[in-house]
Amino acid sequence: MSTNPERAVSYVLSKFVTNYMDKDVLILGLDTQTREAARMLRHYETDDIIVTDKNNLPVGIVTDEDILSKVSDVTVYAEATTLKDVMSTPLITINEKSTLQDALHKMRDNNIRKLPVLSKKNLVVGMIFQTVIANVIRDATSTAPRLLSPPVKAILGNLGFVLQFAGVLLLVPAIVATLLEDPLTATGIYLTTVLLLVTGFFLNSYGEKSSLNLRQASVLVFSSLFLLTLFGTVPYLYVLPSDETNVQVFSNAFFSSAAGFTTGGISLFDEPEKLTQSFTFFRSYTQLVGGMSFIYLVITAFYPESKLQSMRGFISGRTLHMKELFLTITVIFGIYIVIIASLLYLFHGGNIIDNFSLAMSTLATGGFTPTSTILEELVWQEHVILMGAMILGALPFTFHYAFVRKKFLSPKLGKEVLAYFAILGGAIILFVGISGLDPMQSAFYSVSASTTAGLQIDSLAGLNGGAHTILIILMFIGGCGFSTAGGLKIFRLFHLKDVRALLSKAKRAELSTQAKKEVISTLIILALFPTISAIAGLHLAEIEDVPFQDAFFEAAGVITTGGLSAGVIDFDTDPATKIVLGFLMIFGRLEIIAIIYIFVPRLS
Repeated sequence: MSTNPERAVSYVLSKFVTNYMDKDVLILGLDTQTREAARMLRHYETDDIIVTDKNNLPVGIVTDEDILSKVSDVTVYAEATTLKDVMSTPLITINEKSTLQDALHKMRDNNIRKLPVLSKKNLVVGMIFQTVIANVIRDATSTAPRLLSPPVKAILGNLGFVLQFAGVLLLVPAIVATLLEDPLTATGIYLTTVLLLVTGFFLNSYGEKSSLNLRQASVLVFSSLFLLTLFGTVPYLYVLPSDETNVQVFSNAFFSSAAGFTTGGISLFDEPEKLTQSFTFFRSYTQLVGGMSFIYLVITAFYPESKLQSMRGFISGRTLHMKELFLTITVIFGIYIVIIASLLYLFHGGNIIDNFSLAMSTLATGGFTPTSTILEELVWQEHVILMGAMILGALPFTFHYAFVRKKFLSPKLGKEVLAYFAILGGAIILFVGISGLDPMQSAFYSVSASTTAGLQIDSLAGLNGGAHTILIILMFIGGCGFSTAGGLKIFRLFHLKDVRALLSKAKRAELSTQAKKEVISTLIILALFPTISAIAGLHLAEIEDVPFQDAFFEAAGVITTGGLSAGVIDFDTDPATKIVLGFLMIFGRLEIIAIIYIFVPRLS
């Protein structure tokens, strides 16, 4: 017997009906004669017929018993009787993305034992039977103990898919390095690609791809980012100086890789132009992969297709489908990159590969630059282009999706987007008055902080306390939900309106369980961001012998993946500190909430 029957049953009931449905379904039209229908029932050795209208949409069901009971009446002429006369209607169906648990509930509520399974186009794709579900439950409780529990296998299966997907994506910078005749960089990237693909294949062989609960999804997201960061160190190990200790080299590589895949953007390279162009392209590309793939991963893991309408941020009002959303967003961001790179080349000239690297880093809200001087002496048009690109990265993915679906007409802005622009506009006005910088540069740094892109021209260590405070608050708040930006996210600020109700015994009962969890999660994150920044800042101030203000600013840039830097962290920073800061970037990219879900399952 299974060591935990209740857990096993819960696991199998969370599987989709498509995994266990009978795909051989007899489908006939309304006007089919009952005699012909009976003949086809015998021929196909089945008991049920799904009846469809002229548009092939299901409208009823006929069983062999229906035909026999109707035609056995001597007053009925069998040749004149059609399925329309004997079918049971309305037809109770279930969506292909529903679980076995959903199917059981619907069968119980309607007192039936079978359900036709419909695709998203409302076409019949199979039939799920109560007896099949009963057999699945029986098998789950009678299976011998396995090496891996079902939840672990589900995590491994999904993790394997993510790593293989990332491995395929990294072929792009590997091919670029090959074309640019940079064998050292190409070797490192190809090796990373092989490690990702092989590890993904190995995990797939032990796991299975199935739906996850919130806690399992949190483990998946953390594992994905950690392994991407770990394997991403390989190309850095090929190019970093080898005259240091192995621990120092690894810590530099791990920190740099984390800054890429988490879009943290804090760079240890003061002069990235000393690296090859293929490697600076790779660095920026990891930010694009980390920024976009993370959102894909979160949507897939936390919000299955049946719940996509509850996604935060702008929704087009139209039913969203996972594949369509992913494909559309990928194409849109690809177009964005080409446009931004082309505009930068038009106004600034320079190397086209460097322009593409900067465009990817900006849209991914990453912050890596291909050269240390590429942001110097920008004309006002380039400032506007880069600020626009950073803001695009901070808007919800569904905003871009809706923009295209509405044929490039201006979509109605959601509350979260309006709130973001209101906060950004107010911050720019304050920063212009406090920082002492010119208006264009003030606006640029404000946008860079609010989008957590982290693009900066010079070290920000010389700013006064008020200017630092504004930038830190903007990094803590971050961009909109389901964007490539980091931080707390604007939509969580809306939960704060329920804090008073949560603290009041009289009004607490009016809040739903989900609302209470969201408020508590927001308060925890709101407390942890500055607390972790303060602790890390105290440590950096001590070991680097810098003012606490600069160290706190640097730590805030790490935990929010904001990327703005006061020049505190460098190649000589203690190796253990850099590894810990690498993990803090991962935690920050997870918005800390995923870590909370892992260790506080009640909140999930």
